[in-house]
Amino acid sequence: MLIPAGIRDGARRIMAGIARGAIALKLTPNAVTVLGLVPAILGGWAFADGRVRLGGLFLLLSGFMDMLDGAVARVTGGESKGGALLDSTIDRYAEIAVYLGLALFYRDSVWPLTGVILALCGSLMVSYVKARAEGLGLTCDVGMLQRPERLIILMLGAFIGRGYLEWAVYLIAVLANMTAFERLIRMKKQAGTQKP
Repeated sequence: MLIPAGIRDGARRIMAGIARGAIALKLTPNAVTVLGLVPAILGGWAFADGRVRLGGLFLLLSGFMDMLDGAVARVTGGESKGGALLDSTIDRYAEIAVYLGLALFYRDSVWPLTGVILALCGSLMVSYVKARAEGLGLTCDVGMLQRPERLIILMLGAFIGRGYLEWAVYLIAVLANMTAFERLIRMKKQAGTQKP
């Protein structure tokens, strides 16, 4: 993980306070999860339209909503397997929407478009390896480029400007796929030590 644990813990404490406000508005964790898909779709649309800084702003909002749904679930004690499944599924749709927008933005440029496709593949595979490993009863918390890190890299690239966004995509394309393979190798070793 690229984000230090101290920053993650601090963000969780802040989100717990915001979650209480969301609860006062009668928002459930699942409602927040589904609402979080909207800014991701709008971000994809903004990227496709060439408005990269606006896309970065929508990504920021999407990431905020993704943190908020978990915070609401923790504060209300409403964490459930069904909620976790919904959250993971919506997260994947959100990433697809963003990368689809980026693919449309770069549709006339071979290398950036290739980077977007590889970044999307890596992002989906990071999540898939974790889900498959956990389905086999393994613990899969390794890897430096999880969803928060991918969002931050894309947001920074978008906020700084178009040229930096392209390099952000390349960085995710490389590191997300490396993370997927890192998880695969670690889980293979973990599985090999377990008795049937």
